[in-house]
This record gives sequence, structure tokens and C-alpha cells, in this order.
Amino acid sequence: MTRTTDRPRFDTLVAAFQHTAARAPDDIALRTPGDTTTLTWRDYAAEVRAVAAGLAALGVRRGDTVALMMGNRVEFYPLEVGAQHLGATSFSVYNTLAPEQLAHVLGNSGARVVICEPQYVPRLRASGAELNHIVCVDGAPDGTVGVAELIAGGDPAFDFDAAWRAVRPDDVATLIYTSGTTGNPKGVETTHAALLFESYAVAEVLGIRFGDTITSYMPTAHIADRLTALYFQEVFGTQVTCVADPTGIAPALAELRPTIWGAVPRVWEKLRAAVEFAVSAEPDEQKRTGLRWALDVAARRSARQLAGAPVPEELAVEWQRADALVLGPLRAKLGLDRVRWAMSGAAPIPPETLGFFAGLGIPIAEIWGMSELACICSVSHPDDAKLGSVGTLLPGMEARVATDGELLVRGPLVMKGYRGEPAKTAEAIDADGWLHTGDVVTIDDDGFLRVVDRKKELIINASGKNMSPTAIENTLKAATPLIGVVAAIGDGRPYNTALVVLDAETAPRYAGQHGLADASASALAADAGVRAAIAAGIAAGNAKLARVEQVRRFRVLPVFWEAGGDELTLTLKLKRRVIAEKYAAEIEGLYAAEPSADVLEPEGVPEPV
Repeated sequence: MTRTTDRPRFDTLVAAFQHTAARAPDDIALRTPGDTTTLTWRDYAAEVRAVAAGLAALGVRRGDTVALMMGNRVEFYPLEVGAQHLGATSFSVYNTLAPEQLAHVLGNSGARVVICEPQYVPRLRASGAELNHIVCVDGAPDGTVGVAELIAGGDPAFDFDAAWRAVRPDDVATLIYTSGTTGNPKGVETTHAALLFESYAVAEVLGIRFGDTITSYMPTAHIADRLTALYFQEVFGTQVTCVADPTGIAPALAELRPTIWGAVPRVWEKLRAAVEFAVSAEPDEQKRTGLRWALDVAARRSARQLAGAPVPEELAVEWQRADALVLGPLRAKLGLDRVRWAMSGAAPIPPETLGFFAGLGIPIAEIWGMSELACICSVSHPDDAKLGSVGTLLPGMEARVATDGELLVRGPLVMKGYRGEPAKTAEAIDADGWLHTGDVVTIDDDGFLRVVDRKKELIINASGKNMSPTAIENTLKAATPLIGVVAAIGDGRPYNTALVVLDAETAPRYAGQHGLADASASALAADAGVRAAIAAGIAAGNAKLARVEQVRRFRVLPVFWEAGGDELTLTLKLKRRVIAEKYAAEIEGLYAAEPSADVLEPEGVPEPV
């Protein structure tokens, strides 16, 4: 179903921006919560022009590379878009990168200018990267150029219009450095043409309007934030609220009440956990009973939807009543009552989590894509979607499934290549233009895709049974909000086990509710009540898994895992090889004939043999 009206189409981001900025110049384009900082389209366009002149005076030309390293803030946008208007490749680096990682990314990208906050200058210098200029917002440490100085240095005679009109569709607009689970990240080259194709195709499916409101809270180095908060804004004129601290997204949502929104599965899981904890902690018994009734009605409705079964009329009527009395106000409290559509992507979301929000009446579309495909490659509008699938391919893209189940994709979204790595590019894209995605999928008769797992991560147990660790992990995580991360183990083993890590935000709330003085990971991992709750959750998850998939032993690790740490990538993917090496002793203990007291077993599964 097409959800867009006729609108002019452009072949570069800068041409789209020039049109968008002139539509309603006095409207607010960028803001922070509470309107502490705002920027109109008129002022936005003026700042872009000034930044472009300033960067040109520093020597930035079409085809050069400019890196940005800063938080989610209004000032980012004119700086990024100003670089685009010179035909430069502008990209963001993760703010958490260590000096040696910065050295790789900046060296591989060829960046000679970095625009950053002052706090990152020492790390940039420690990296040893060869930089011509460091431009700073919020003041200028010695040896750097302040933004005000940058703008003041621009040539008044600089031909801004000639510069942006010289940008070509096949110019590389940005680099996305994949947060690989092994080795150095690769720089995905994405062109203006690919990002425009992506924007128009997604809008055709979901519908994006001028003035739609959305937040920017994920790292700007992540393609999901760049697409939804930067490129969609340039093309369609959305209003972006910049949330500097991602842990503040919940109050920011409640304040903004966005019309379109997206999140990674972990954010949706945290929102779900917050709702469930709020219900369990409601002191008024009558209100608590009403909330539980409404959530039960929502769960029964979503269970039918997840199963692809029709919702009985009696249940539909009961849900309408629950919606009027409880669910509607709950959506408003979350700030999601105006959302026309929301997305979940970057990793598979537990079906139970998707069903939870569907039951609340929040329309989430699960998407599939990757950095090598400009972010989104398959999506269906929530009105048309099949819960548990990642939608259908965007119009104009082709797919086929290899004999081993791997999804191959071809079309305008496929990256130009990995920067400076022709051999790795040739490994990813074959001679016929098919991108080998590494994902194992199924495609039903209606064209809906379901992702099984990463091809290289499938568990093949000692009996030769293939299993998806992600599916197992998602099922267990969905059973209790106490679990932040779970790593399923079982490749070459007689049965499956798991390493469990508590959720760093939910665990302290649990400690408070249960009167536990020490909310540290080590104390909670050893607590009998926490262990019992995890055991019960794993038992509940096991009940939804095939017998061969069930986790028979587990241990709760006395640590919290952080994005970008040893165990997780910056996009929260498990570094399975690193985990296997770092926790080798703990894993072997899970299979010991006489396990230690830290090795736990859920109820309801046969004893391992």
C-alpha cells in the first residue's frame, strides 16, 4: 500500500535539503526537550551555508572526508549538512572508541578534518591520526579551530550554490563503520543515490510527512540514527528532538509525543520492563488489578495476532474497553499515543516483546537491513505486517535464498564497497551484484521474511542439530526483565547452557523493591531470590522452546556488560568468539560432571546426561 503523496524527488541529499528548508522557513527543524534549544529551518539553512564556506576555506573539497565526534545535539546538524554541501563524505565516529580504534577508523576513512567536542581532543591526539584540522564546538582548546572561528574564516565570495549543485548522485555521502564481532570495523561506503532511494522507498511503505516529529538519541555513527533523524529530515522535513543522554529517552518521549519513532530491541525491552515494574509496584490495589486486567486482555489479543489467528469479536470488544480505560492512557504516559508507526531493528526482537506493544496498541514494524544496505531493506507497515516477520523487501530490491539458507540481495541499496578493502568487498558482493548478507532467512508465499540467525553463529550440537542461538536468547530474555543479556552455548555440545548477565537498569529496581541494600552485579548475582527469579524465567522460556533447544544449565555472571566492551559491540551484538575465550572456564564448568554451586538449573527439563 502506497502511503505517500506526489512530491518532488531529488538525486542528492543537498538538493533535497535546499527544497525542504524553503518549505516553511519559520518552522522549528531542530530542538531539545523543553525547547531549551531550537533552530528554525531558515536559521538551519543559513548555518549550513556558513559552515560550508568555513570548511571550504580550510581546504575541504568534493570527495574529501570529514569526521564528526559529538553527542546528540542541535549543533551537529548544520556541521554535518554543511560538509555534505561541499560534496564531502561526512560521517560520525563512536564517541567511545579508544585511541587505537580511532587511529584505524580515521586512517581508513582518509579524514583530515574532525569536528568534535573538546572532551575528545586528547583522545584524537593520542590516536596519532594525521589530521589537518580539529574543529571544536563549545570552545577551542589550543591547536584547534572553534566553530565561530571556522565560520568567520569563510570567504564571503564563496560560491555556495555552485558547490552543492556539483554534488553527484554516485558521490559517497557517508561511511558507516560496522561494529564487527571480530577484527577491525569495515567502512561501508553509501552514496547519495542509495540514501535517496532508501528514503523514498521507506516513505512509500510507511508514510513520512513534513513536520513529523522524531527523536535522535542513538549514536550518530549508527546508520539507524543517521537514516531516521538526519537523512529523513533532509528529504522530508521532519522535526528532530535531540536527546543528549540516551538514558533520558523515556521522559523525552513523554514530552515530545513523537509521530514516528524507532528503537533497537533492547530499548523496547526496557520500556516493556518499566511498564511491568510500574504495574507490580502500583500501591493502590484497585488500580493494580485494573492494570493487570488490561495487560492480560492485551496479551490475549497479541497472542492471537502472533499466531496469525483472527481475534474473536468478544476479545476485540474487551480490548476496546481496556483501551479506553487503561491502555490509551498508558500509551499517553509513555509518550507513544500519537505514533503512526514505530520501528524495531538492528537485531531480532523477541516476538513476545513485539506482541506486548501490539497488545498496547502501539504499531511497531520490525525491519531488517544492514549497514551494507543503507539500513532498511525489508519492512511492512504495521497495518499490513505479520507479527514476527521483518516485512517484505522494499520496492525495487531483489532477493534470493541460497541453498544453505543465506539471503542474497541485489539492487540500488547495495553499498558501493568497503573503503580501501577491495578484497573484502569482492567477498561480500559477487560478480552478479548479489550482496551475501550472512543472514539465514525464510520467505513465505506472501514475500514476508523471517530471520533465523547469522549464518556463522548457528549452533550445531553434538548430534548435528542446527539451532538459532538468537532465537533461544530472545525467548529467554522475554521471560524476565531481570535478564539483560544471555549468551546461549551449545555448539558441539550434548545440550545447551547459558551465561546470563543481569540488566543494569532493571536489577537496581528489583533490589529496591525487595529491600536489598547492595545492587551491585556481584551481590545480585549471588542473591538467592535473584537466582530463583532467573531460574523461573528460563524455565518459562524453555517451555516455549523445542526440547533440543532448551537451556539445561546456566550461571549468572557477577558483572554488567556494556556496549562497546569486551562482550558486546557498540550496537549490542554479542561478540561470541570473545565470550567463548574470556569465559572458557565458566563455560566448561557448565558441562562439568559435578558442577559448582554457581551452576544453576531451571525446573522442568530433564537432567543432562
